[in-house]
Amino acid sequence: MPADSAQDRGPTSDEYLAAITIGPREPLNGTIHLAAYDEAWPSRFAFLADRIRGALGDKALLLEHVGSTSVPGLSAKPIIDMVMAVADSADEPSYVPALERSGFVLRIREPDSLQHRLLKYPEIDCNLHVFTTGCDEIDRMLKFRDRLRAHEEDRRQYESVKRDLAQRTWRHTQHYADAKSAIVNEILAR
Repeated sequence: MPADSAQDRGPTSDEYLAAITIGPREPLNGTIHLAAYDEAWPSRFAFLADRIRGALGDKALLLEHVGSTSVPGLSAKPIIDMVMAVADSADEPSYVPALERSGFVLRIREPDSLQHRLLKYPEIDCNLHVFTTGCDEIDRMLKFRDRLRAHEEDRRQYESVKRDLAQRTWRHTQHYADAKSAIVNEILAR
């Protein structure tokens, strides 16, 4: 099945993405760029984490570097992924204005999907995923990161699948991310 055909019906259809996106959404309509692991990625995370903690203090109950840029040796889209837990991610007034004053921009609001929020920082390519503390998705993201850090064979298998998928043309980057779900679930099952 062509990559985009399944996306036209699924949870990240163009209509769904338009509904949850705040501000303009530009389609990718291209391939995904994977960069070799960059030793600067952890320091970029540290800079962003300092900004977030400076803005929120103890309201940031958990803040971790996740995704491929958090796994030494793994190629990745050069976008720093972070996961943050707050008391209630649906309570945007308790954390979004402070983050906005620090330069972050709210881009995604998913009230029907774990109350997920996503913010970006225009000066450094990043995704700040926000969930309510105790959300299973936080644990899932951390377990996947830790598995890839500790198991070279899983890291190599994941990278191989990513490289294959990255060569395809995707309407939106989220469609590429969704296409990795099978390998992510397979690795997490181990």
